[in-house]
Amino acid sequence: MQVQPYLFFDGRCEEAVEFYRRVLGAEVTTLMRIKDSPEPCPSDMIPPGSENKVMHLSLRIGDTTLMASDGRCQGKPNFQGFSLSLNAADDAHAERLFAALADGGQVQMPLAKTFFSSRFGMVADRFGVSWMVIVAP
Repeated sequence: MQVQPYLFFDGRCEEAVEFYRRVLGAEVTTLMRIKDSPEPCPSDMIPPGSENKVMHLSLRIGDTTLMASDGRCQGKPNFQGFSLSLNAADDAHAERLFAALADGGQVQMPLAKTFFSSRFGMVADRFGVSWMVIVAP
């Protein structure tokens, strides 16, 4: 059994995916747009003009697959109550990842040495997704 995060970017999915491609080396493995659905979406769920928005997307980051969607396309993604954790290979890698995710985002806990890791920090990226970057001991 696997547990895979499913992120709803509320209309900003493609922008997020391009960001994760650039900063994390993410790779899209599946992409389905609303217009490609074999059945029409209920009009009360998707605003008019959203045909090119992402209905479903699978994204591989390292050995992990995340799934994502534009959801209801309201433009207000809301990510609360969880963080995605990135295990960096070394301190320099952690610093690069953290800086890239912090660009346009908000540092929640600066990347620093802790009692459990040579580098650990927490940041919400420009889409509001919370990340923990750690160098595993």
